[in-house]
Amino acid sequence: MYRNKIKELENWKKAKNRKPLIIRGARQVGKTWLMKEFGNKFYEKVAYINFDDNSRMQRLFEEDIDIERIMQGFKIESGVNIEPENTLILLDEIQETPKALKALKYFCENANQYHIISAGSLLGVALHEGTSFPVGKVDFLDLTPLSFFEFLKALQETELLEILEKQDIELIKVFHTKLKELLKLYYYIGGMPEAVDSYVKNKDLLEVRGIQNRLLEAYEQDFSKHAPSNIVPRIRQLWNNIPTQLAKENKKFIFGLVREGARAREYEIALAWLIDCGLVYQVNRVNASKNPLSAYQDFSAFKLYLLDVGLLGAKANIDAKTLLEGNEIFEEFKGSLTEQYVLCQLKQCTDLEVFYWSSDTGIAEIDFMIQIGKNNVPIEVKASENLQAKSLKTFIQKYDTKINIRTAMSEYRQEENLINIPLYMIGNLLEIVK
Repeated sequence: MYRNKIKELENWKKAKNRKPLIIRGARQVGKTWLMKEFGNKFYEKVAYINFDDNSRMQRLFEEDIDIERIMQGFKIESGVNIEPENTLILLDEIQETPKALKALKYFCENANQYHIISAGSLLGVALHEGTSFPVGKVDFLDLTPLSFFEFLKALQETELLEILEKQDIELIKVFHTKLKELLKLYYYIGGMPEAVDSYVKNKDLLEVRGIQNRLLEAYEQDFSKHAPSNIVPRIRQLWNNIPTQLAKENKKFIFGLVREGARAREYEIALAWLIDCGLVYQVNRVNASKNPLSAYQDFSAFKLYLLDVGLLGAKANIDAKTLLEGNEIFEEFKGSLTEQYVLCQLKQCTDLEVFYWSSDTGIAEIDFMIQIGKNNVPIEVKASENLQAKSLKTFIQKYDTKINIRTAMSEYRQEENLINIPLYMIGNLLEIVK
């Protein structure tokens, strides 16, 4: 398996002002694998230390920070003779020892010769619960499930991936049908590494669904294990209600559908917990197309998505036959899966903030809005090859935007003020519009 984030890790290693690096991401998105793969490829030695349920490491950081003493402890724990010039130090589940997280500041300031990468599945939660954090003394890298492009690489569809990345439109049109079938497959499998690896090895979609269900169960177990007991029921209610909310025509999240009479303030902490874990994306509404977009957010109106399109399909209990054959029963929810897919690609392939727009009357809505440089870019998402986009036309007339995107199952085409990007190409959005 290959992850594009390896390139960012290479740049981190070469940087003159390199700081200790923290990899953030939900459980089971491949953080540990990525760290070890990078270490094995680019360093002579890798010293791996896991802080999960590790009382020795907790005791190591109980006393004052002494870099030499801590390094000696790392050498003993990892069994590796750590040498700054050729050793990568990996600190996994570092949030389990908050003083170790705090100590990254001292490595940045006093021992920057050491190359240190840390990771943790619940880092976001730990930081918001008041863990002392070395602000400005660490670098960050966010890891998500595999993008569609990474999925193609895992399936060894390297030639198809190459023509997508090169934007060879004529060749892409030749293989349009095959790319659509692979995209449907990705809708089902998604990008969770274990699910992708299982399909690559065994080509068994039932086995993939079993893995997805076990991942969903593990996430729910995390709620009880790590979240404050008084908010666990509300976390579960939000988590289980997301597919229902996305199935609505208007996908704005409504707390009254979670529980009759529910108010937003009752769920604020529960929602923050899910977001901090990396399990949920919150996409806020903007009420205008002005710069910067982030200044025009309406925080009371938002949509919630899961971290992975395959997990959404599993949570909604969509079987492979329905998804891959595209039965009529599936048509309504397919729009939700397609929006989920597009959002994931934007998160996985760009660093852009993502919003959505709707008119004050609620009659018109743009699925996603992003800002590229000075340009606000509306993105209309279509699950099928139907290219009617009334809301997008309304939006363009209102704001006279220069770059406008419609993404659908249809082939690539460029009109006067509109680019139709096939869904399987949306991960290359920035290259297409530059």
